[in-house]
Amino acid sequence: MDSRDTLIFIILSFLLGVALIMAKNSVPPALKRWMALTAIIMILIAFSLIIFSFLSMGA
Repeated sequence: MDSRDTLIFIILSFLLGVALIMAKNSVPPALKRWMALTAIIMILIAFSLIIFSFLSMGA
């Protein structure tokens, strides 16, 4: 995977999480649950990509 693609995904996933935190009062409850779940999954994938990139740099 290209490192630029990984970096873009990491930035966008964290921005989605921040946007959900900042707009938590204006998002309808039914939509808020699914958006929060999506953001959590994306952030977990981003963390795993960060760890994977650190581990692959040493090899």
